Amino acid sequence: MSEIKEIYLHNYTKPAFYIDSINLVFDLFEEYALVTSMMQIQKSDADEKHLRLDTIDLELISLYINDLKVDESRYIIEEESLTILNVPATFRIKIENKIYPQNNTELEGLYKSGSIFCTQNEPEGFRRITPYLDRPDVMSVFTTTVIADKDKYPILLSNGNKKEIVEVDENRQSVTWFDPHKKPSYLFALVAGDLGSVNDSYVTASGENVELNIYCDLGNESKCHHAMNSLKEAMLWDEQKYGREYDLEIYNIVAVDSFNMGAMENKGLNIFNSAYVLADTDTASDANFMGIQSVIAHEYFHNWTGNRITCRDWFQLTLKEGLTVFRDQCFSADLNSQEVQRIEDVKALRERQFVEDASPTSHPIQPKSYISMNNFYTATVYEKGAEVIRMIHTLLGEENYRRATDLYFESFDGQAVTTDDFLWAMQKAGNIDLSAFKNWYHQSGTPKLEVEESFSEGIYSLTLTQKIPNAVDGSEQKPFTIL
Repeated sequence: MSEIKEIYLHNYTKPAFYIDSINLVFDLFEEYALVTSMMQIQKSDADEKHLRLDTIDLELISLYINDLKVDESRYIIEEESLTILNVPATFRIKIENKIYPQNNTELEGLYKSGSIFCTQNEPEGFRRITPYLDRPDVMSVFTTTVIADKDKYPILLSNGNKKEIVEVDENRQSVTWFDPHKKPSYLFALVAGDLGSVNDSYVTASGENVELNIYCDLGNESKCHHAMNSLKEAMLWDEQKYGREYDLEIYNIVAVDSFNMGAMENKGLNIFNSAYVLADTDTASDANFMGIQSVIAHEYFHNWTGNRITCRDWFQLTLKEGLTVFRDQCFSADLNSQEVQRIEDVKALRERQFVEDASPTSHPIQPKSYISMNNFYTATVYEKGAEVIRMIHTLLGEENYRRATDLYFESFDGQAVTTDDFLWAMQKAGNIDLSAFKNWYHQSGTPKLEVEESFSEGIYSLTLTQKIPNAVDGSEQKPFTIL
């Protein structure tokens, strides 16, 4: 077993290689899946001689560079990596490997649950599918072909636009998807199964027609209509509030019982557990309907705040999650009651996040280190992160905040960036110094205010003193900017 290592933000280094494009072919069978990966790679560090790809449980079939088979003496397979020695500056690589989705109990990467193939790749699941530079700052153009039995798996989905459907033989079909927008591997998605669907369409502000599909377990189609209406409401709201249009020909949602996570924003193919999408009009409560509306919008809003602009590394998780939670909270407030929405947001913060802040697991919204990134999908990163964005919005005001987000999208579209890049856009467009505000990103705990009042000789005095908690390690922290 590999040694458990703590990973530190200050040790970040840029990738030595970039993957310009990847063409994936999945041949799905009941007992296993064959994966063929064809990548166009370029070296960004001339001094780096060897290409180290992330991989787990690799069963390698073949390896080619520039159409020449690589001899076993030129690569090293370790527990969590495939290292190819002495690679050129620019090259094509083809890797064929076998995986066993039906045995994947980790439920990361490609797994089979019941009769459905499904993926979950955030944060580091893609390495369980095929060797890759499985980090968010490596963004590639993906083409994906899925081949499977057409009777058992008539629905074959992946990211992007559907390009081709081919009958392979009497029992198998092939569907090819192309996503023109570069993305990191954690946003890759694949679903194969026999699914029902609800279909609709949306015309964007610039007149582009978008095909909308919600796929579900057979028999649940009637419960998807509220989610479909919520999706269209989110698309319209994002155009009007942030000037962000959808950018593909198709938007697919899959909502199935077999998905192990709550919801995932994969580019153009969001995957949900059924509980977050389905609503029976005879039995669902108002809270159920509002919850579905919120989570559908949240994953849709990630298309720009998370997908088109993504995280440079996993320490930047609040960059996409805090911002997107704030966006979905504002969306819900605009479409329902602003007062009730704010009460519910604060109630959730006090019940979940304040408890974290007061515990031994207290951490900043941008942690300094981690052993397992899965431990940081927390109320602090999400809900407290959203409150930090809300304070920035208050400092700038609505007009300057919109100018700042426009600058953020224009400056960093198609890039993997940091919280500092976001704050740069807020400062520049808002003409404000947020340097002291960064304490919210790097310090933990909930500050408290002591209030003292006095009245003497006709003068009323109010004194506010900020009580700053120490960090978990006992070290003192600096004052917070409080609004």
